[in-house]
Amino acid sequence: MCGITGVVSNAPVNQLIYDALLLLQHRGQDAAGIVTQLDRKFFMHKAKGMVRDVFRTRNMRALPGNCGLGQVRYPTAGNAYSEEEAQPFYVNAPFGIVLVHNGNLTNAHALKAELFNTDHRHINTESDSEVLLNVVAHEIEKSTRGLPLKPDDVFAAVRNVHRRIKGSYAVIALIAGHGLLAFRDPHGIRPLAMGVSKDGTRMIASESVALEGTGHVFERNVQPGEAVFIDLQGQMYAQQCADKPQLNPCIFEFVYLARPDSELDGISVYQARLNLGETLAKRVISTVPPDQIDVVIPIPESSRPSATQLAHLLGIPYREGFVKNRYVGRTFIMPGQAVRKKSVRQKLNVIASEFKGRNVLLVDDSIVRGTTSREIVQMARDAGARKVYMASAAPPVRYPNVYGIDMPTSGELVAHGRTLEEIREVIGCDALIYQDVDGMKRAIGSLNPAIQGFDASCFDGVYVTGDITAADIDRLNENRVGADEGDEDTSRLALPNQS
Repeated sequence: MCGITGVVSNAPVNQLIYDALLLLQHRGQDAAGIVTQLDRKFFMHKAKGMVRDVFRTRNMRALPGNCGLGQVRYPTAGNAYSEEEAQPFYVNAPFGIVLVHNGNLTNAHALKAELFNTDHRHINTESDSEVLLNVVAHEIEKSTRGLPLKPDDVFAAVRNVHRRIKGSYAVIALIAGHGLLAFRDPHGIRPLAMGVSKDGTRMIASESVALEGTGHVFERNVQPGEAVFIDLQGQMYAQQCADKPQLNPCIFEFVYLARPDSELDGISVYQARLNLGETLAKRVISTVPPDQIDVVIPIPESSRPSATQLAHLLGIPYREGFVKNRYVGRTFIMPGQAVRKKSVRQKLNVIASEFKGRNVLLVDDSIVRGTTSREIVQMARDAGARKVYMASAAPPVRYPNVYGIDMPTSGELVAHGRTLEEIREVIGCDALIYQDVDGMKRAIGSLNPAIQGFDASCFDGVYVTGDITAADIDRLNENRVGADEGDEDTSRLALPNQS
């Protein structure tokens, strides 16, 4: 999962891109990068770390130009420790192209061999984004045939890109001397929105919050399979480039990943989480009588809308029982399970008076490994709770995600191969209530009837691209960042929750 943005303006864009990346910081904290263009020359700075740490005044001064793009990276494949794999990526021919990518190519391994043996292109990192850039560059080279670039050439190239690559991808690329290209995979798995400011500046970004927070008016989402080309004068061209586009956005964006103040594909993320709380309330009633629950407490922070709605519908007091230390930062990502367990208490502290002598219902957005949930349940007991019930606004996570969310392997998922009672015993709560898959899809899908379905593969094991086999999952897991217990924990559990 990453956050990407691109801008075409009639004024310098370095500060604008920086501001947009700050608004997308929740989508990636491992590395950040910005590239700008002035007189057909690219100026780039990228490094590991948060946006505020990567870019100093001297770096910003070295990024001139009226168009550019940026990315915040959360690695799911390749080498998380390599500065070279921070984005944007650059290739010098044709024209000169820089690119940022959010998603994950499921056929990157085969494409890499194809690029070397057939297209005679060299890939220098383990990043699937560099593979994607070279496929884009090769197809643009074929479509232009040495002639000046026109929008129709760009769209012809994207059509061929769609035919060659598999997986999820929201892409923004800058073609030197010509303009900005953005496109989205035929299923629209990863989000991409576009907007315009009063002075005519055009911005494309992963989430609407980056547009609105930088003074742009949200226009619309880039459609699945669609390509958008904005020339250097701000003229926009758009064309559908996929043979069979179908909107199947990642449902985990609404459950956890996106900011609550964003709107993705016509759905308010905040309203989606309220709806999940409403359907979860019905599940709670069937498991634990409301009169046996004294208080509802969210696990900060993205579970708050669901917990609020659940408490309201059940008529149970809603309280804040955990205080999050916002300044722990990266110490929450620790090597080894024992240290990771300890770090939960570094990140959260209990307000003991909200637990002592009470039957407590804890609400989380989702449960992945179960290690964090188990520690939080124990924290509630240590604070004096009589009984601790746990409710998840999402269904059990039983399958790996291959589309750009770093879910652990099946063996690391607490729900994989376990019954509800077995999961409850692992977590150590007195009752465990999960959302059901169909209820989740209805709760979110009802907010936009135009959506034909979701990628909910980590919950139901159905991969919407239709080309994922067990062997593919095994191969992707081999390349997964932080797959070993001794490595940094870069799974979803290590991400800071969204306020």
